[in-house]
Amino acid sequence: MKLEAPLESIKGVGKILAEKFEALGLTTVQDLIYFYPRRYEDFSHVTAIADIAPGKVTLKAKVESVVGRYVRRRMHVTEAVLADNTAKTRAVWFNQPYRAQQLVSGHEYYFSGNYDLQRNRYVLSNPATEQVQALGVSTARIVPVYPETKGLKSQQIRKVLRELLPLINMLPESLPPALVAKENLLPLSETLKNIHFPDSSELLARAKERIAFDELLQLLTASLLNKQDNANLSSWRIPFNQTAAKQFIERLPFKLTDAQKRADWEILKDFEGGQPMNRLLQGDVGSGKTVVAAMAAFMAARAGFQSAFMAPTEILATQHAATLAGLLEPMGVTVGLLLGSTKAKAKAELKQRIAKGEVVVVVGTHALIQKDNEFNKLGLVVVDEQHRFGVRQRSELLTKSKNMPHMLSMTATPIPRSLQLTVYGELEVSVLNELPKGRLPIETKVVTPTARHTVYTAIDNQIKAGHQAYVVCPVIAQGANAELKSVQVEHERLNKSIFKHRRLGLLHGQLKADEKDTVMQSFKRGEIDILICTTVVEVGVDVPNATCMLIEGADRFGLAQLHQLRGRVGRSDVQSYCYLIPSTAQSVSRRLRELEQSNDGFYLADVDLQLRGPGEIYGRAQHGKLDLSFVNMADLVFTKRVRSAAEWLLAKTQLDTLPVLRDKINKYRRLTALN
Repeated sequence: MKLEAPLESIKGVGKILAEKFEALGLTTVQDLIYFYPRRYEDFSHVTAIADIAPGKVTLKAKVESVVGRYVRRRMHVTEAVLADNTAKTRAVWFNQPYRAQQLVSGHEYYFSGNYDLQRNRYVLSNPATEQVQALGVSTARIVPVYPETKGLKSQQIRKVLRELLPLINMLPESLPPALVAKENLLPLSETLKNIHFPDSSELLARAKERIAFDELLQLLTASLLNKQDNANLSSWRIPFNQTAAKQFIERLPFKLTDAQKRADWEILKDFEGGQPMNRLLQGDVGSGKTVVAAMAAFMAARAGFQSAFMAPTEILATQHAATLAGLLEPMGVTVGLLLGSTKAKAKAELKQRIAKGEVVVVVGTHALIQKDNEFNKLGLVVVDEQHRFGVRQRSELLTKSKNMPHMLSMTATPIPRSLQLTVYGELEVSVLNELPKGRLPIETKVVTPTARHTVYTAIDNQIKAGHQAYVVCPVIAQGANAELKSVQVEHERLNKSIFKHRRLGLLHGQLKADEKDTVMQSFKRGEIDILICTTVVEVGVDVPNATCMLIEGADRFGLAQLHQLRGRVGRSDVQSYCYLIPSTAQSVSRRLRELEQSNDGFYLADVDLQLRGPGEIYGRAQHGKLDLSFVNMADLVFTKRVRSAAEWLLAKTQLDTLPVLRDKINKYRRLTALN
């Protein structure tokens, strides 16, 4: 049998069963062999009936008697008396009438299932059953449980896989034998055999390690190859201009942190290299990433190049444009703002000026990558909150230049080191781990819903002191779940009662772009005391006078998102506060307690990775589908080990001699390539 053979070529798989496998995305023998269990149940320990206790058990027993009957019109019950040399017990199956024919009195079987209380007596409920002399797949062993579909259960999948065991045992090694030996890995055939039919918990652990190693090796090798390709590309050389650098720094109304200076120096060195920069600038909320990017754009402008800043929302793009204009236009660098909502006539005029090179720094959203938008000499691309953009979108912006421009990605979501080596492995990384001088840590407190009035008092006291506040709600309009506060209902309620003596504003994603802008500008000017909003303010919104935030339904948000929201306050030298109110008064989750105790975004990013995993944090829009079944992306030691192996692989082997591995690596190269 060949790996590419259809599943119908397997004994016992007919057309109907093959269609059910196809519903799970499985059409070939290879698909099924690499279809991994989602969990395991350990029935490997056989218990004597006299020692049986409630829970999952495996018995080795003879059938003394078996009876099947209908107890109601649609309910069939099969009941058997089981005995070993220590005692007797009963087993019951519901709506499985074939059990009465399957079980033969006097024959010995393995029974694996739940021993629990039913109708005031303990019975073995719906156990899997196999004869003792047969090669078991569902009893007396560690049993895999697979993703299932209607009409196709794990037991059927295991039976079909048992037919493939001879083929699995003959599978050739996919890695160089020297690497397998060097890393003390289980051979591939043994790995796949023990993933589907584990001989012991130790061998299962080694099989999982081997698959995780293979998956991570493919991803990391792809990342290293993409990085090599990037180094072989040519880009604009932007020479270091010491006079211009001094001019920029001296005109700033504040002093750069050491981390900002270090990041700018790393960027300016990349500019001179002749290869396209591919750098990730990550910094905690309020660490000053925009200023670093502004200096890079200024240096590019002094050398005759344009820069493009792409932001995920119009609010953030508008704010970037205002910040960059304030920093750059006094030094003779024109800044333009190109949004989807920009009026047609103004948009056409702006595009003409961009094409002529009259606008040097262009800030925008997806409007920047429209086909009719041309640059005169694009030297630098800055993508903010870059994990919110897909690879294809970023690539389209890079094609706007006659030569490959330099690329600076920015994120205020600190990325755990293990992910920097994997999903982001082809980028150089600059870290802003300092806050500007004078910033105080935000005081964060979890408050029960019944104590909400204490938060309202705290907010009112902040407004009395001349400051402003945010109230963040998880939804826009009231839905079926009354526990979830909505901005519309809260705005109306607070306006009529608690804060009727204050000026309230309303902001959410369904407002038109000009309405959002009007509200934000009013809030910035201090014309609104309390902004009732959704997470539309999550990134980039900068109102230093806002010192207090209440997050309703805080348990509905991810840890990184809560940290981002909290970062909208604490943007001055005045003490700021963040109050987290869960949607119910039940026990407080770990992520809320972690947020309460730490202001360190890098620490919280590691916790978030442990709690939710990389897929949920960074999403498939970023890198397509990462098929990492057994990889623990939070395990930095394992990641470093596999990265060393990837470097060894590229140095010691020709990938063309390993076609299966090469094809898998190339798939990841397409998913993760930024250029």
